[in-house]
Amino acid sequence: MNISLTGRHLELTDAIKAHMTSSLETLNKYNMGITSVNVIASAQTKKGKEHSMVEFVITMAGKNSVIIKQNDDDLYAAIDIAIERAQKALRRMHDKEVDHHKVGLNTIKAEDVDVKETAEAMEDEIVPVELDLYKPREVEDVLNDLKESNNKMFEIFMDNDQKTRVLYKRNDGKFGLY
Repeated sequence: MNISLTGRHLELTDAIKAHMTSSLETLNKYNMGITSVNVIASAQTKKGKEHSMVEFVITMAGKNSVIIKQNDDDLYAAIDIAIERAQKALRRMHDKEVDHHKVGLNTIKAEDVDVKETAEAMEDEIVPVELDLYKPREVEDVLNDLKESNNKMFEIFMDNDQKTRVLYKRNDGKFGLY
């Protein structure tokens, strides 16, 4: 990785150069094939106030360049924030390459899956379970539960006629049944 450090309207001291170089070395862990990094640090005065700006141009083999610009009052803080943003961008690019392998239609067709055998194998594993949600409940019991709970706004339940019902709190403090 070639590193080019440039200072505009400020002198890059050895401490600043060392901080930039050590920070840029952390970008190698993403294995993105970084060929060069150009760093331009500049000092500007706007409205009578001095602030620093750092610009990273990260060039990678076979990919688009990543450009990060960061302004801050302190040059070291600007460098640190820009490095964090560069790491985040490279991490996203790395995750896209690693996690999102596209599977073609031919590879899916090549997998020979017998649907009938799979369904028969799953038949033995399925065990029906009766959930509490589907047991019939009285409206009065649901109303008492809704009054006791402060954070619930509605309750969905099955009544004795096996109809799905919703009991809800209205804005005027009364209850509605649907």
